[in-house]
Amino acid sequence: MSDDAKNIRSEKVTFTGSQGEALAARLDSPLGPVRGYALFAHCFTCSKDVFAAARIASALAARGIAVLRFDFTGLGMSGGDFANTNFTSNVQDLVAAADFLRESYEAPKLLIGHSLGGAAVLAAAGDVPEAKGVATIGAPSDAAHVKHNFADKLADIERDGEAEVKLVGRTFKIRKQFLDDLESHRLDARIGSMHKSLIIFHSPLDNLVGIDNATNIFLAAKHPKSFVSLDKADHLLTRHEDAIYVADVLSAWATRFLPEPQDEAVVETQAGEVVVAETHLGKYQVRVRSGKNSFIADEPVDLGGMDSGPTPHEILLGALGACTAITLRMYAERKDYPVSDIRVRLTREEVEETGENGPQQVEIIRRHIHLEGDLDENMRERMRIIADKCPVHRTLLNQHKRIDTDLVD
Repeated sequence: MSDDAKNIRSEKVTFTGSQGEALAARLDSPLGPVRGYALFAHCFTCSKDVFAAARIASALAARGIAVLRFDFTGLGMSGGDFANTNFTSNVQDLVAAADFLRESYEAPKLLIGHSLGGAAVLAAAGDVPEAKGVATIGAPSDAAHVKHNFADKLADIERDGEAEVKLVGRTFKIRKQFLDDLESHRLDARIGSMHKSLIIFHSPLDNLVGIDNATNIFLAAKHPKSFVSLDKADHLLTRHEDAIYVADVLSAWATRFLPEPQDEAVVETQAGEVVVAETHLGKYQVRVRSGKNSFIADEPVDLGGMDSGPTPHEILLGALGACTAITLRMYAERKDYPVSDIRVRLTREEVEETGENGPQQVEIIRRHIHLEGDLDENMRERMRIIADKCPVHRTLLNQHKRIDTDLVD
């Protein structure tokens, strides 16, 4: 496992594509705060798991940028028939992916495309208003460039309406409508009017998509625009160091519109005071700070959060568990009990119980305490009793507690 992979979480997700099919996707996210979201479009007939896509997404996620990569309709694990797709449907799939991110997490600020995927993000950029930057890697300046992959079958496709084409070891059915659609797309106008920052990665040794394509894209684009030469790299970025270099440069370049998460060091707290402030990353992420210590809280993905930290109820359980363990350790030290390890496991649930006034919902916190050490039964019972005397336990059960709330400027 690479160092980057240790610092991210990767989850499978699905969304509905432009043709109504379920598209398979993977979201690579940082374990810590998310600076923003990126959308990655893979190369022609590849999949979301092609080396370059997987490696760049992993590296970006380790640097704080969550990346959604997906299989276009009819490719990889996605549904649909590739023969019924074309460049237009690929662009529409990209827009559908952006819609999914917007509804489920946060709209993408960065669009990344590799090879024909680069042409697709250039075409789709104008339909993703929240995107601030576009990055292309070995991208053709004209969608029709992809025809060179099956040049020996063009006559058959024109004559018969379709033909079987072998690409990257697999056989695909290419129909005439695919060719006609490619011819209908000219990217110059879209590149010039997309109003996004642009960075172009291209290798001068690329023998599939020549370096002149990078020149054409650069000339068609308006500033701000940048070009990065991928010296010695091949078209698919099969060398680990090339993919990492792209991710490093992309991450640095994106800081203009994906700023590094700001530590709330400027938020001062008094002794015994806790300050909770929104990070404005995702819908619900907040930073909880007390003195020099802080941590992230969030909601799970199915509730609209990013699952980047414990939920408020989980923090509550954590407070009770921490207080229990600390109280027991203090008591064991004072009584010289031979306790080598203390672990507290907590769960919370709501159940219906019948009381004097009939059925009612009761919230139950279940606390399981594991004590490691040569303790006799009397010691263990004393430890159980002391657990119920921890300060947080008493606070939760205190019938006389009160919370006063006011709004301040």
